[in-house]
Amino acid sequence: MSAVWDSVGLARHAKRPLFLDYVGQLFTEFDELHGDRAFADDRAVIGGLARFNGQPVMIIGQHRGRSTRERIAHNFGMAYPEGYRKAIRLVKLAERFKLPVLTFIDTQGAYPGVEAEERGQAQAIAESIATFSSLKTPIIVTIIGEGGSGGALAIGVGDRINMLQHSIYSVISPEGCASILWKTAEKAPDASEALKLNSDNLYQLGLIDAIVDEGEGAHLDAKPVMEGLQKLLAEQLAELKQIEIDELVEQRYQRLKHFDSTLSLQP
Repeated sequence: MSAVWDSVGLARHAKRPLFLDYVGQLFTEFDELHGDRAFADDRAVIGGLARFNGQPVMIIGQHRGRSTRERIAHNFGMAYPEGYRKAIRLVKLAERFKLPVLTFIDTQGAYPGVEAEERGQAQAIAESIATFSSLKTPIIVTIIGEGGSGGALAIGVGDRINMLQHSIYSVISPEGCASILWKTAEKAPDASEALKLNSDNLYQLGLIDAIVDEGEGAHLDAKPVMEGLQKLLAEQLAELKQIEIDELVEQRYQRLKHFDSTLSLQP
């Protein structure tokens, strides 16, 4: 079995730390903000004001839930359009008050149901990407589990992109890719290799900036992972605060352009 496919299993492990676990360990004074001011409060996306090492920040993350009841309540971390519109509202609030934004990605993807499409799923994702792209405040993104497709990218545009060692980030799930290419999900391990969706491959491609060491997996011992991530986020925030905001936004734009040229050169 390949190391890439092993990472897929670890990224989906039932005991892996979830977004609210990171909130409890890394932040203080978390004050959750609700709703998109248009339709509803999507519990797949959670966000609000908090303090990180005493500094006020805006945090947003996808929460999958652990028990069956919790997973249903949070729609397994798969957001409806109102989840992304809530994220847009919160980051605009952060921009207004000059607060750094920290996002945490852990989703199979945006919810694909008919009702989500009826409420403008694709438009909400596109608007979120556009908003994050031009937001005049520092943004740090961390992929803590599974980063799937546009559902992840909607809150994944930032000045620094981090991944936990055994997290994954891809345009499609290995099973979905295998079903398209080979007409069977049994080829998912081969698809995972082709997608290069693990942290080592994405770092080598220049698509992420840092990898947080997990050892054999964050589900076995989360404390050193949390400590490593806390140190990394503190260093990145201090670094980003030294950059003039207009220059930071331009660097973010150039970063996105670089992604396009990097991927177009891949075989």
